[in-house]
Amino acid sequence: MPEIQLGAHTVRSHGVQVARMHMHDWLILALLMVLDLILNLIEPFHRFVGEGMMIDLRYPLKGNTVPFWAVPLVAILLPFVIISIYYIIRRDVYDLHHAILGLLYSVLITAVITDAIKDGVGRPRPDFFWRCFPDGKAVFDTVTRNVLCTGDKSVIKEGHKSFPSGHTSCLGFLSWYLSGKARVFDRSGHVAKLCIVFLPLLLAALVAVSRVDDYWHHWQDVFAGGLLGMTVSSFCYLQFFPPPYDIDGWGPHAYFRMLADTQNSTQTSTTTSNNLSVQQSERESVYIQLQHGIEILGVDNRGSSARMEAMEGGRAR
Repeated sequence: MPEIQLGAHTVRSHGVQVARMHMHDWLILALLMVLDLILNLIEPFHRFVGEGMMIDLRYPLKGNTVPFWAVPLVAILLPFVIISIYYIIRRDVYDLHHAILGLLYSVLITAVITDAIKDGVGRPRPDFFWRCFPDGKAVFDTVTRNVLCTGDKSVIKEGHKSFPSGHTSCLGFLSWYLSGKARVFDRSGHVAKLCIVFLPLLLAALVAVSRVDDYWHHWQDVFAGGLLGMTVSSFCYLQFFPPPYDIDGWGPHAYFRMLADTQNSTQTSTTTSNNLSVQQSERESVYIQLQHGIEILGVDNRGSSARMEAMEGGRAR
């Protein structure tokens, strides 16, 4: 495993670089937001609701224990705070960026799928009778016995969006994130770590129970919503992070890939430098050998000249 570098990659030093590498991901995220907005504006399918079906749809019309404005706080703001705290401790922009990106994708993909199914299915909520007939006087078609609602159109529209529940499809990503950071599956036997992982799931379960208690959803709605949210969040988390049981499960894939690339680059630079040093040494060795040969050749030439001069002197005498 490459050497870990704490605090070497911050928002200030590498934030823009990391964001640019995933520019297309942020663009797709913006498109998902627009798509979800459109799905909330269009009219859902108005399912046939006969007179006999109203027996199971006469629960009282109540407010929300967990209001709509609180859903983004629980699904986005709470995980964002925890992710930010981890960044302050570790100072790793790769973890910060990929965790936020994965969280937003988890929420928005789930929202798009949930709202698309809501509009397509058009299942009435348990309190549909009072949405349709706020004065309590039911009116039905004389032939089909389908409901002829007299209530407010926006309230009736919301009454056809029971399946699946959108409130219960959050916090799955946070459980995955905490399990990776706490290394719950490191085989050390510290089962207390699981309590940290189960806290977000417990909160999501309580929200789901409140939706049934408020008669805004049937139990099948919250079950399907929770299953859908957990499935999507699992895909989104594993897209950016290794599984929690992995030895590197505490960090994003991009972080370890960056460390490996840096290490390979360093090794390549070191190898190139060593090769240049070897080549320089070889050139110096060859140069020294040539100089030595030239010197030996010069000595031999001077010796031969001296011998020839001596021989010529002997002949002259």
